[in-house]
Amino acid sequence: MAILGYDVREHTQEAKRRFMDVQRYNLRTFRNQPLAEISGSLGDLGTLLPILLALSHGYISLSSTLVFAGLANILTGVFFGIPLPVQPMKAIAAVALARKFTKAQVSSAGLFVAGFVGFLSITGLIKWFTRKIPIPVIKGIQAGTGLSLIIYGGNLVTGGLSSSVLHNVILIVVVVLAFLALLASPAFPRVPFALVILVVGIIKSLPEGVDRKAPFGFGIWKPYVSVPSPKSFGVGALEAGLGQVPLTTLNSIFAVSFLSADLLPKVEAPTPTAMGLSVMAINLVACWFGAMPVCHGSGGLAAQYRFGARSGSSIIFLGLVKLLLGLFAGKFTLNIFSEFPNSLLSIMVIAAGLELVNVGESLNTSGARDLRELDGSNRDDDSGEGGDSESPKDLTETERKRRWAVMLITVGGILAFKNDAVGFLAGMLCHWSFGLQDRLDARREGAIRLQNDDPNGESPLLRHEDA
Repeated sequence: MAILGYDVREHTQEAKRRFMDVQRYNLRTFRNQPLAEISGSLGDLGTLLPILLALSHGYISLSSTLVFAGLANILTGVFFGIPLPVQPMKAIAAVALARKFTKAQVSSAGLFVAGFVGFLSITGLIKWFTRKIPIPVIKGIQAGTGLSLIIYGGNLVTGGLSSSVLHNVILIVVVVLAFLALLASPAFPRVPFALVILVVGIIKSLPEGVDRKAPFGFGIWKPYVSVPSPKSFGVGALEAGLGQVPLTTLNSIFAVSFLSADLLPKVEAPTPTAMGLSVMAINLVACWFGAMPVCHGSGGLAAQYRFGARSGSSIIFLGLVKLLLGLFAGKFTLNIFSEFPNSLLSIMVIAAGLELVNVGESLNTSGARDLRELDGSNRDDDSGEGGDSESPKDLTETERKRRWAVMLITVGGILAFKNDAVGFLAGMLCHWSFGLQDRLDARREGAIRLQNDDPNGESPLLRHEDA
């Protein structure tokens, strides 16, 4: 059956084939390396836990967040087949904590971002942005996010220092030993580094984290629906949602789609449109129940890849754990992870940052999408992928320097202003300035060529007029 040239049956069969291919890939990968997938699923805890625990004190429902984040993990693992993270929306979290938002205001901010991103995805504007954003800017966002994570990891360590010399010495020794273990982990791929860190951290947290009055804190999740008032929606959308939109669009949609293709070239990367629809669907459901607004993120993907995750099976496992904890042990989870050592979290955050920064190394190589000359016409306008033969495009020394300049200016904007949107704008302005310079140079060369063609130095147009 064809509708306006669209063969419904053919595309349905193609979608079914892709879905089954993803499931086979997930199962095969988990069977081949179960410990690596489980360890990789925990790689994003360094950025997830601090924000989740801070918001759990009156800003969100922890149980609802675990339930819906778990479901989101499971569904994204099933449909995309990559270790796609489900992370808190950091800009919303920062504003909520600083301005003491209510649960309704936090939910409103998440609903606003979901609606905005959904609009871009449904209308196809995401595709247009994908074609217009240069690769050096994308890699600058990825590298800038990575360096931001490294700085954040360092702050977790320095924030744990106290006036006690013995405490500080022990903290530094633990961090140094954990960092050395991280550096040595590639030489021992069968050792699940993140899983070891989690187990050690939980053992350390148990004596202080267990509530003496209710040692286990088990209880069945009791969902509730909260509808924000117009006033709460306005406050949440304008004061927190607007600032989150560029961060989600750039880092959770564009950067994740490109990073997935860089890290897992043999797996079909999700398109920016699919990423946008995923963010929309998760938050348009979960935020009504008081859950934390979430998105995907390039930092989380890099972290899970760094610690061994290579398929959707890793986050399906993580999603099942979150779902069970949210349904039956929300309070127990809060008590335990509230005492999780920041010194161990910092190492996981730094590892994620290092993996993300490494992506920038391929800027002027065949690892950069825009330098591949694709053979064949099988090209997807949304993802920019297609064809089998790929060879790097030759670059002049000037072009190489310009690409590095655009990427580094993007990184500098992100680090200096702690804002992805500022870094993005700085990188785009740099890119446009080089384009403008090329046009001016071409115009000057054209004028000089015209003058050289006339032995009297007069313009041919003027000679024609005189005649």
